[in-house]
Amino acid sequence: MPILTQFLGLTSGPLRRIGQLLAQDCLLCAATSGDAILCRACTANLPCLQTPNCPRCALPTTQGELCGRCLAKAPYFDATLAAFRYDFPLDKLVQSFKYGHRLALGAYFGRQLAALAGTLLADLIIPLPLHPERLRQRGFNQALELARPVSTRCRLPIDTASCSRTRNTPAQADLAWREREKNMRNAFHCAVDFTGKRIILVDDVMTTGASLNECARTLKLHGAAQVSVLVLARALPRML
Repeated sequence: MPILTQFLGLTSGPLRRIGQLLAQDCLLCAATSGDAILCRACTANLPCLQTPNCPRCALPTTQGELCGRCLAKAPYFDATLAAFRYDFPLDKLVQSFKYGHRLALGAYFGRQLAALAGTLLADLIIPLPLHPERLRQRGFNQALELARPVSTRCRLPIDTASCSRTRNTPAQADLAWREREKNMRNAFHCAVDFTGKRIILVDDVMTTGASLNECARTLKLHGAAQVSVLVLARALPRML
């Protein structure tokens, strides 16, 4: 359903035709984009993630083999799929989504993730939890907004109750890469037995993967058979 039409509640008949006549501007270049949140040119210029890449963490590799990092120290999650590379202008859109409360971007990007998720076999979806204080400050969990279209397309339930963030850690973006794993240690709590379950863990950006890895570790400790990470964007080390 077109974003503007959906926002206005114009879903059928004459009302829907009125909605289709109300054009909007592209969020990036301000060109007329019809009923889309981005124009075609800006959509085409979004930074795609380089392939081939490591099937475990999505860092680029020569032939799609496991990267050196995953061979040296395998993460607790089993696979990573990312729609984009975390680079300009996608980074600005993500920041606008998270800190500017442009929730329409969550629905838009969630559909990109839904297309990727079709290759995953899973039983449920868990959006990476926010600490209650962080959730109160932000007003919403960006991972949950991204997970909604995935849930709809893949017909999988979203579980927001079984896993929680128990430590209000400093923001990962404020820390050096090597400090992030220590910062996340024991940051999550799981309240149920996930024995045999295949879980899709959703978040917006994967940088070092420390938050996702710690959550995956917690889920595995509670019986999860497989944890697949699904993220909007993968940040790459500068050397790549």
